[in-house]
Formats: sequence, C-alpha cells, structure tokens
Amino acid sequence: MQVKETLNEGLKRGYAITVTAAELDAKVVEKLKEAQPDVEMKGFRKGKVPMAMMRKQFGTRVLGEAMQESIDGAMAEHMEKSGDRPAMQPEIKMTNEDWKEGEDVAVDVSYERLPDVPATDFKAIKLERMKVEADEESVKEALDNLASSPQAVSYEEKKGAAKDGDQVVIDFVGKVDGEAFEGGTAEDYPLVLGSNSFIPGFEEGLLKVKAGDEKDVTVTFPAEYQAEHLAGKEAVFSCTVKEVRAAKTPELDDELAKKFGAEDLAGLKAQITERLEAEYAGASRAITKRALLDALDKAVTFDLPTTLVEAEANQIAHQLWHEENPDVQGHDHPEITATDEHTTLAQRRVKLGLLLAEIGQTADVKVSDQEMTQAIMNQARQYPGQERQFFEFVQQNAQFRQQLQAPMFEDKVVDHILENASVTDKTVSKDDLQKAVEALEDE
Repeated sequence: MQVKETLNEGLKRGYAITVTAAELDAKVVEKLKEAQPDVEMKGFRKGKVPMAMMRKQFGTRVLGEAMQESIDGAMAEHMEKSGDRPAMQPEIKMTNEDWKEGEDVAVDVSYERLPDVPATDFKAIKLERMKVEADEESVKEALDNLASSPQAVSYEEKKGAAKDGDQVVIDFVGKVDGEAFEGGTAEDYPLVLGSNSFIPGFEEGLLKVKAGDEKDVTVTFPAEYQAEHLAGKEAVFSCTVKEVRAAKTPELDDELAKKFGAEDLAGLKAQITERLEAEYAGASRAITKRALLDALDKAVTFDLPTTLVEAEANQIAHQLWHEENPDVQGHDHPEITATDEHTTLAQRRVKLGLLLAEIGQTADVKVSDQEMTQAIMNQARQYPGQERQFFEFVQQNAQFRQQLQAPMFEDKVVDHILENASVTDKTVSKDDLQKAVEALEDE
C-alpha cells in the first residue's frame, strides 16, 4: 500500500492512496479463509469447501468489503502516524473509476485537519465579576408582588361599579347566531377583570357593572381559536351580575408566609433573599462568561478549518431566517446564503468551540453519568405523562445526548478557567446588573 501526499496547505491535506492488486487479493483470501469453517455447499462437508469454489461463490461480495477495509485501514494508520484529526468527514474519491478486478485501487483523500490550539495563560485574563446583594428594598418589593399575586389575594363584597382588578360573580349564557354553544354557559363564575382569562373584549364589557345588572356583551372569537366551529365567529354573552368584589391585599405577616410554604415571615424573607441572590448570581455569571469568551477570543489566534466555519455560518443563516419567518416550519424555502456577518460570527463560535474543547481535554473535564442523568430527567419533566417515551428517545438518539452534554461541558470548562483566571469581585447595585444584562441581550 502506498500513501503519497498531494496537498499540504494550511490545514488542508490531500493524499493519493494506492492499494495494490496483490494486497487486495490477499485481503480477499484472508476474509474467505475466516469464513470457510462455517460455509456449507452442496457436495462438500461444512468447512471443507475448496478455496476456488469459495472465491467463485463469494469473491465478488468479499472484494468490496476488502477494498473498503483496506482504504479505511490505510486512513486509520495515516491518522495515527500523522496525529491529524479531521475537522469533518474526509472526502474519499476513487480515481480509477473504470477499475476492473485484478487492478490496483487508487483513491484520493482530502480533508482539513483540526488546528493545533496554543496553550492559554489563564492568569493573564483579568475580569471583574459583578456581585449584588439582596437589599431590604428588593426583598420588600418581592414580598409585595407575592402579596398581590392571585395565590394570596382575597376578595370581599363591595358596593358600586366594578373596575379593573375587581372580581365579578356572574351567570352567563353565550350564543352564536342566536344558538347557545357548548362550554358557553356558567353559573356563579368568579371573574377577575383585567386577568385576560376570557375572550378579548369580554372583561372590558363588564367594567362599571353593578350587582344585579344584566348586560349583553358582544365579542368575536379569535381566528385561531382552538374550537374551530367558533373561530372568527361573533358571540353574544347574556350576563347576570350577582356580586362585585374588591381585591383585598393581605398583610405582610406570618399568615401570608404560610401560604407560600414558609414557617413565618422571617423564613419567607430568607427564602426570597436566597432566591434573589441566586438570580443575581446567575445573571452575573452570564455577563462574566461573555467577558471571558471575549477575552479568550482576543488572546488566542490560530487557523480555523474553512469547512467548519462554512457549515456554522450556513447553520446561523438558516436559524436566523427561520426566526424571521416563523410560519415556515419545514425546509421548503428559498436557498439561504450566509453573509459576511454570519461568517464573522461563525469564526468566533468555531474558534471558541475548538479552544474550549482543547482546554477541557487538557484539564480532563468530564460530564459525569450522574450529571447527564439529571439533565435528562430535567428535560423529561417537560413532557408529563410521556417520560418513558422520552427516555427511550434519548437512549436511541446519540445526537440529542450530545446536544444535552455540550453546554454542560462548556460551562464546566468555563468554571475551570474562571478558577484559574484573575477574577475580582465588584459589588454593584441591582440596577447596574440589570443594565449589564440588557446590554448583553442587545449584542
């Protein structure tokens, strides 16, 4: 077998591989001998079929396998010797397409190798990490929000007209074209005006009503309404107002705390403080991670495989096109061409992806089986009642498992870098953190 280099330009590599007819024939004989003990043929005992008969009966089929194995073996041997790791599947093309049995096999192999990623001096990376503590004002604001939530608010009868935020207790009958429809009738129904829990226009139609009032409210069902026979139809709801109630916000006391699972108000405040600071820490980490990636992007330079960049740019362009055209679910759409902007973003993603992968491999960063199981369980909770089918899907779909694992691996590598970089904590206000988050989202 002969391997001759035909291209060595940047990361691009090309080789001409020749498998001689003698080598190929020897491979065929080897495979036939391996199979011979199990072969039965009329007129011969099992395992005693002559090689000539074996070659006549199975030679053509085995020849194709031998050819593929020879080429694969040559590639594997070359990769081991050269240390190359192809960025994508190598392109293999047979050059003597009119090949006949008994001739040498000649193929051209081309690929881009993954680059050698230079080591990174983490200590040279200097970052500021925002730190926000949950102050009394923020905790009080969160408590007020809980107190005004549907879970905490109660209602008591009031006199006078209903306004936004009040609760009205009503009987109603809905009709389309003068006929009552299924699901359009109720008695003693408590409806909070402004909750947007009914068809658009219904709650607005009950503003200013009083207990004892009877009122017809005319609305139009949305065109995309789930009940097709009602979609887009005009309906008249005959309503009888039985009671008007005003919202009563509870006191910030132990009784309120118990509604939210805390023993007392102090315990609820502690829970809120912990939750707020966890939210702040999460936002801070996202900002710090972006700053770290920006620093890495500037600090490290190496050649990028054009095949990976082009594939990533096309993927970005395709994804953004679908975001701009949400009505198109499939791929029956015009050809999408990546722009220079897409390519620039793709270069950053490919560069950082290769860099983080190299850092993770060097540091022996791994996502444990336990972490993967937990991630799968978290995903499964999004499909209540179908958890078993989801687990089976995950077991059979290696690509999906990789999609789950990739961001977990990236976060662990980021944590590893941050542990070794020069990171200074800086106490800031909640507003400063919010502004930084908004700036991050605008990029």
